[in-house]
Amino acid sequence: MANRPHPAAPPKVFSRSSFPEYQRILAILRTETVGGALLLAATVAALVWANSPLADSYFALRDVKIGYAAWHLELSLGHWASDGLLAVFFFIAGLELKREFVAGELRRPAKAIVPVAAAVGGVALPALIYVVLNLGSGAETLKGWAIPTATDIAFALAVLAVINTHLPAALRTFLLTLAVVDDLIAIGIIAFFYSSGLEPFMLLAAAVPLALFAFLVNKPVQKRVRSRYLLLPLAAATWALIHASGIHATVAGVLLAFAVPVRASGREGEPAAGLAETFEHRLRPFSAGFAVPVFAFFSAGVALGGGEGLGAALRDPVAVGIVLALVVGKTAGVFGTTFLITKTTRARLDDGLAWIDVAGLATLAGVGFTVSLLIAELGFGTGSPHDDHAKVAILAGSLAGAALAAVVLKARNRHYRRVAREEQTDDDGDGVPDVFTRANDTRSEYE
Repeated sequence: MANRPHPAAPPKVFSRSSFPEYQRILAILRTETVGGALLLAATVAALVWANSPLADSYFALRDVKIGYAAWHLELSLGHWASDGLLAVFFFIAGLELKREFVAGELRRPAKAIVPVAAAVGGVALPALIYVVLNLGSGAETLKGWAIPTATDIAFALAVLAVINTHLPAALRTFLLTLAVVDDLIAIGIIAFFYSSGLEPFMLLAAAVPLALFAFLVNKPVQKRVRSRYLLLPLAAATWALIHASGIHATVAGVLLAFAVPVRASGREGEPAAGLAETFEHRLRPFSAGFAVPVFAFFSAGVALGGGEGLGAALRDPVAVGIVLALVVGKTAGVFGTTFLITKTTRARLDDGLAWIDVAGLATLAGVGFTVSLLIAELGFGTGSPHDDHAKVAILAGSLAGAALAAVVLKARNRHYRRVAREEQTDDDGDGVPDVFTRANDTRSEYE
């Protein structure tokens, strides 16, 4: 009887990634942890200043205008932060997204379907909850439907890093992947729903420097070195023209990132890694350590007006919708979609994980901040009552999500730490603790 080929094993959700991928994730986590701390510090500083006797000076600083008016670039410092500095943040997100789909875990459809579906569920359900709660409040409040859809990668990874010492690395990989896909969805939402006064000529004009940028970054390294000083002016021109076209300027960062090659060409003299990794290595510290914290500083400053003002903010249907969407909608959307995919397809949960781990991660996805603040400003206008109330809700919902996730994941971390201690025994009698034997075996698997 002829041997029949065994059916392929069903893909595992949260399964072990390659060793280089594992190392890369750890490096990003270290950077984002520092960035998350700076982001939190900038937020606290803005809130303290905006609610101090010197509050007028904070808002005066935020509204100072600089730039060249003839090119429609005379913007306030707050707008420069949201339109300019956040373009760097979205450039890094675009590089990471392209890398995941070209050379990372998302290049395999069987592994990509779960985090992508979870990200979609984590966007759709919060938006639906917000809309349902604000249907009777007028068309103005519905402009904020997309505010609770975003996951802040810096804050979420910072929370996870503080909690984690023994949690499986697969959870962290999944959170990063989910947040990257979440960012892509947010970029699409901003481009299609929060752009106004579209100028087709300016948009077509932006294609010229963008095409030149793409041509230069895809040239052999020897030729690219001679033209590297043109990359920044071309990127700036693309950003300025897209800003003038009516599409939010942060979209320029993503378009530029998608033009950068991820894989090395293999030509003689080319670096081992693609140019995307080089750009990411150089710009990520600037994004996490300066661009995002500065944006948070100018965006998070809200005059709370004491307990009465805070109470009024949280009674606004906008704020109620955002808090419930972040805390309940995000958790249910991410967890429910993951559960549904594993029950209706051949994908399954890794044997070393429990669904409570996924629930804790889904709750952590409700930490929305950077992109949520940006969408609040685009939807309601900087400094408007709804914008201020939305920012209070974003802070409250994100803190609640982080606290709930910390409770669940801290308990799971203790569980995995206890398991690790139990494994540090010499059950096989070879004189070597089993944990070291397993570690060597694990590295062999990676390599």
